[in-house]
Amino acid sequence: MSYTAPVKDMLFGIEHLANIEQIAQIPGFEDAGLDTAAAVLEECAKFNEGVLAPLNFEGDKNPSSWKDGVVTTTPGFKDAFRQYGEGGWQGLQHPADFGGQGLPKTIGAACIEMTNSANMSFALCPLLTDGAIEALLTAGSDELKATYLEKLVTGEWTGTMNLTEPQAGSDLALVRTRAEPQPDGSYKVFGTKIFITYGEHDMAANIVHLVLARVAGAPEGVKGISLFVVPKFLVNKDGSLGARNDAHCVSIEHKLGIKASPTAVLQFGDHGGAVGYLVGEENRGLEYMFIMMNAARYAVGMQGIAIAERAYQKAVQYAKDRVQSRPVDGSIAASAPIIHHPDVKRMLMTMRAYTEGCRAMATVAAAAFDAAHHHPDADTRKQNQAFYEFMVPLVKGYSTEMSQEVTSLGVQVHGGMGFIEETGAAQYYRDAKILTIYEGTTAIQANDLVGRKTARDGGQVAKGIAAQIEKTEADLLASGTPAALAVAKRLTAAREALLDVIDFVAGGTKAQPNAVFAGSVPYLMLAGNVVAGWQLARSLLVAQDLLQKGQDQAFMRAKITTAQFYADHILVKAPGLRDSIVDGAASVTELALDAF
Repeated sequence: MSYTAPVKDMLFGIEHLANIEQIAQIPGFEDAGLDTAAAVLEECAKFNEGVLAPLNFEGDKNPSSWKDGVVTTTPGFKDAFRQYGEGGWQGLQHPADFGGQGLPKTIGAACIEMTNSANMSFALCPLLTDGAIEALLTAGSDELKATYLEKLVTGEWTGTMNLTEPQAGSDLALVRTRAEPQPDGSYKVFGTKIFITYGEHDMAANIVHLVLARVAGAPEGVKGISLFVVPKFLVNKDGSLGARNDAHCVSIEHKLGIKASPTAVLQFGDHGGAVGYLVGEENRGLEYMFIMMNAARYAVGMQGIAIAERAYQKAVQYAKDRVQSRPVDGSIAASAPIIHHPDVKRMLMTMRAYTEGCRAMATVAAAAFDAAHHHPDADTRKQNQAFYEFMVPLVKGYSTEMSQEVTSLGVQVHGGMGFIEETGAAQYYRDAKILTIYEGTTAIQANDLVGRKTARDGGQVAKGIAAQIEKTEADLLASGTPAALAVAKRLTAAREALLDVIDFVAGGTKAQPNAVFAGSVPYLMLAGNVVAGWQLARSLLVAQDLLQKGQDQAFMRAKITTAQFYADHILVKAPGLRDSIVDGAASVTELALDAF
């Protein structure tokens, strides 16, 4: 059940796809070049391999427990979280002004992947804290920042995101939690929130809840929602912890996976009202919460890549060790490790290609985020922001759907032993399922991709990405190698399929909305398929060049082979997805409801 961080592959993407040395030219990131990235990733790998990974299986067997309002986490988690904070990992991407290291997301994303590969249940706690930090940095008052940010950034306190209620689900217009203004400028908060990740635990001294609620007289629907900081313990003026707030955990959920991560039901205000502090302005809470949501959605996409990597590593090791049957080509006269069997190699290559393609896609998206938020040129910021926003639903949606296929294949490689919990392969399969659900289901990501990211601008950003892909096709053709030419052929067909669907979505959202939105998830899967394939095609070109220069030949050949496999077995699905959307989406809506 060991885990080895894929540092070499991560650094390849950071250097050659994300162009870390260009990011290091941005003011504030001057010390964040490739050497820094390599040093940070090596240290991160040591921590995750040595501290967090050994606790992963234990967390599944001995998950968090609740008794009388108190949540006790898996043995070892509390000490591991202390080490995580002391190592500076919580503050890696956050401003130095509040105790962070101020490194670019391009480096931080690789560290997020490692932590989630090592122990996804553990990693959910810092993931939510990252979101709370981003929301306070963007919309918090100077007083709120001074009170909470440094403790969150250094990992002394943790943060949560409180959206969902029993009657609301993802429809936040139905939020009923209420906030009553007080003479001192604070609010009293009353209500119930469900599915609150790390809403209660024993790993930190305080928990800073960010809570959506309505102030009396607010407009109906999402326009009347405000955002509040509601700490577990009130904070005195000197920064010390004061009285326990009226916010209590009344139960935690019993789940299919991520069992060590306590998913809490929180009750606010049963004993007179929980003290809360307004973030930003009244009735703009959903706007602020989306800052947390977008940070979390990208991170959940990284979780999909992370769990796929862990499942792949385990499957490869099992395939090397498990001896069964002679190879069909007669190359070995006796029973051999199953990695010699063609179908096992097909499954392993599928797992590898999906994982590396999504990692490359996410790495490039992280670089766009860094440029969008920190580049001195306004036009460059604008272009990168548009690209990043288009990529978020792909990183979240495609990578998490991918993780289900990869973790399922991981069980399949193990055969019957994969169905046995003691081998560990089943845990990755179970853990992966939640990724397509929380922080917005795949359909919610797809609706965002259709409505906000494609139809709103007539498909201009999407077509701009297609134009970049076409340039890569030209580079492949100019390369002229058999591998490059084969990938170029597949990539061209996939891009043309994507362009057809972009036109269909951009032109049909108002005219035939049911048909367009019936094809929204296939559109997301198509776009993710093509963008990941594009990044692997870029990887192939780099690997060919470095191979000619004699650099790390086994690694570079593997890069080329993985890109070819993706093109031949995954990218090739793109035209079929196009047909199911453009030609077949309408049929989804034709069956009368009374026929179900």
